[in-house]
Amino acid sequence: MAKNLPSTKPYMIRAIHEWCTDNGFTPYIAVNADQSVRVPREFVRDGQIVLNIGYEATGNLQIANDAISFQARFGGVARDIYFPVGNVTAIYARENGAGMAFEAELPGEADPAPSVEDTGGGSGDDGKSPPPAGRPKLQRIK
Repeated sequence: MAKNLPSTKPYMIRAIHEWCTDNGFTPYIAVNADQSVRVPREFVRDGQIVLNIGYEATGNLQIANDAISFQARFGGVARDIYFPVGNVTAIYARENGAGMAFEAELPGEADPAPSVEDTGGGSGDDGKSPPPAGRPKLQRIK
């Protein structure tokens, strides 16, 4: 019965995106940049690209159950971006690194259970603390 259920991954991506937007954070998404993705290759590092998917940085953002697509400017040039949801490895807030990481998927593979990072909604966090120095770190919890 569980094999017929849709993946939870696109729902989690939409939820973290909404949480970031509602709290004034910038949603960043990490994507495995294989042959199935349409991204600016000059920004791919170590087979992965990190993209700002905030509404201010994207046009026509669509987070569907099978793929994510939008338009964005890179160096002033408008580009069409497309990648399967299976290629997403993480979504997080740029400002504090809170978000969710996912296990890498092979094409056609079902989504394993996502790993959850503390979303910073705990006691005393007003969301106005300065951003941490350096690149945000995501921690997988198994």
